[in-house]
Amino acid sequence: MRKTLSMLLLAAALPAAAIAAEHGERGPACDMGPGYYHKGADGMAGMPGKMGGMHGFNLNPEQRKTMHKAYQEAAQEKREITQRYLDKLSEADKEAMQKELQASRDKADKAFRDQLTPEQLKAFDERKAEQEKRRAEWEEFRKWKAEKEGKPQ
Repeated sequence: MRKTLSMLLLAAALPAAAIAAEHGERGPACDMGPGYYHKGADGMAGMPGKMGGMHGFNLNPEQRKTMHKAYQEAAQEKREITQRYLDKLSEADKEAMQKELQASRDKADKAFRDQLTPEQLKAFDERKAEQEKRRAEWEEFRKWKAEKEGKPQ
């Protein structure tokens, strides 16, 4: 009797869970690690779909590794191209761009902070402080490395 009741409850719960799911919501993507969920049509880093639209091909681990490497190389090439054009900007244009980017970040932070509870705000501020600390350490490392290699920063 207990097994039958358990099976009946399970059978009734599955359709209810399917109906309750939001339209367009998806479960965990591939084996991207714990906590990664694909939502929306753009996928990772603006690429269409999961892993650039490769989610329906049942790739083996070697293929996934090769695809991941190709996407990393493409992202690096994009950064290098972007940097080449940024290097051509005048200092005034670079400064104006940085100010505009900072204003955009501040606007997004404000909109985000407006939605948080006091406890969440405290955790958010702690996380931001930790990020700033890491960013400062990274910048210090980059300057040290440039000096060591004799490159101007």
